[in-house]
Amino acid sequence: MFLALRDLRFARGRFALMGAVVALIAVLGVLLSGLASGLADAGISGLRALPMTHMAFDQKATSEQFSRSTVEQKDWEAWSRAPGVERAEPFGNTLANAQVTQGAKKGEQVNLAVFGMAPDSPMAPSSAKGEGLKENSAGIVITREIADLGVEVGDVLTADRSMVRLKVVGVVDETVSYGHIGVAYTDLDTWRHLHYGLPGDLPEAARQQATAVALTLEEGADVAAVAKATATRADTKETTFDASPGYAAESSTMALIKGFLYAISALVVGAFFTVWTVQRKAEIALLKALGAPTGYILRDALAQVVAVLVGATACGTAVGLALGSAMIGKAPFSLSAPAIATSSGLLIGLGTVGAIVAVRRITAVDPLTALGATR
Repeated sequence: MFLALRDLRFARGRFALMGAVVALIAVLGVLLSGLASGLADAGISGLRALPMTHMAFDQKATSEQFSRSTVEQKDWEAWSRAPGVERAEPFGNTLANAQVTQGAKKGEQVNLAVFGMAPDSPMAPSSAKGEGLKENSAGIVITREIADLGVEVGDVLTADRSMVRLKVVGVVDETVSYGHIGVAYTDLDTWRHLHYGLPGDLPEAARQQATAVALTLEEGADVAAVAKATATRADTKETTFDASPGYAAESSTMALIKGFLYAISALVVGAFFTVWTVQRKAEIALLKALGAPTGYILRDALAQVVAVLVGATACGTAVGLALGSAMIGKAPFSLSAPAIATSSGLLIGLGTVGAIVAVRRITAVDPLTALGATR
């Protein structure tokens, strides 16, 4: 009895080869999951870190909201008075190119994802080094990603279009980015100068504009009336992620690649155990002739499948984690325990499903085969 489990010892070479294939798929699964998490962090970690639940955009901006949406002061004031709204405040978003004009890295080109907000807003960052934001100071608080380029507190950056001089007043001890660009936090007036490319005094109309309204809503709040009155649309924080440059395309591409990987794993495992079941046809027939129930033989075969998949996946996951750890800091890679657990679980689950199709052939094995019925 226990034919399938004894096969693991008897045919060590064949199962080792199969296990190696599954382990390689597990390694790819871990690396793809890490790359997907890393790309997501590089694209949206700046938005994900903001303390809000929703964001209200101009209703006409149906895609790429952060580059197309403009809201007015009357809009965020109307939102702040609406029932069910705990907090509503203007938020500015723009991408800018700047050059270090004062500091150790003078002449260095720096890309900035500029987030504009009120200095007293809960969204304003707490600096681990230096000071925080101040109104109308043309100061910026940079994240670790920009600081790693050699930019330090006290350095001055000059924006390309507006020629606005930005003084680095603080550094946040976090690596957060937007659209694969490090985030720089600043006050709203400084953001407006950068966004509109206007040096000097701002026009009165520009002083009353922002990209969106950052909202904190109570659970179950009905905001349809205020959204209609202000011609804005309140999207959840998760929905706004798709407005980050390239995020939706990257996410769908990685999901498609992982989907093909899991489908291939099910086919490979299923094909292996189909051939293996055919080769064991005589032994299975003998077990049936001796009185072993079909259900028992099926459970024995599935135990063999699960043993191979779990052992090989565990080895492959360990190798993938080692390789992934070496990639951190050198590529957009992030090890996420839930993502890795999901990847390993899907590999085992789909591999088992593929093998079930194969071992079902056991039910068609005739015990008379063991008695020479085919001769």
